[in-house]
Amino acid sequence: MVAQLKHSDRAPMSPQEYLAWEAQQDTKHEYEHGEIIAMTGGSIPHSQIPVNLSTLLNLHLRGKGCKVLVNDAKVAIPNKGVYYYPDISITCDDRDRQARDFIQYPCLIAEVLSPSTESRDRGQKFRNYRRIETLQEYLLIDCDRPSLEIYRRNQSNNWELIHIFNEQLNFDAANPEVYLASVDLKFPLSELYANVEFLPETTETAP
Repeated sequence: MVAQLKHSDRAPMSPQEYLAWEAQQDTKHEYEHGEIIAMTGGSIPHSQIPVNLSTLLNLHLRGKGCKVLVNDAKVAIPNKGVYYYPDISITCDDRDRQARDFIQYPCLIAEVLSPSTESRDRGQKFRNYRRIETLQEYLLIDCDRPSLEIYRRNQSNNWELIHIFNEQLNFDAANPEVYLASVDLKFPLSELYANVEFLPETTETAP
């Protein structure tokens, strides 16, 4: 999803009303249990990172019957009245083959973090995403530092965290490998952050 959001003052809508209304809008809105959440634009890194990741995924999954979708595609939480626009979603499920308005059976979802949405991406959205039985991995990507969190569903149906990061703001000394088990893809962390310029950390001094 994009980097900022605003809660609408509209009266609650049913899921059917939301889908019909959203199809007529010029901007995107997420939906949670009758509440409309308007979304606005984000930073350049927030836009660049999904491009990098979708490129890697498209090349790897070409010809394998999977859809790699960016943030214009909705994901529906089955039977929960929730529709989100993740930054990246992948479905390899035949039940999504002819989907037009939203997918329901993703195996991977990725969100790029921003200050205004991080708590929601980690909290409410992840709680809802976990209700999707086909979901195997949930990625949280920091756009200000080279840091990737992979939440992976294990054989016991519990979620494990793999944190991949660089202490430095470049990849001169280290470039750890990323492995996405849900699609069997490996790549260096630097490829996720290609063309992303990190701002140097500032150090506050006491007066």
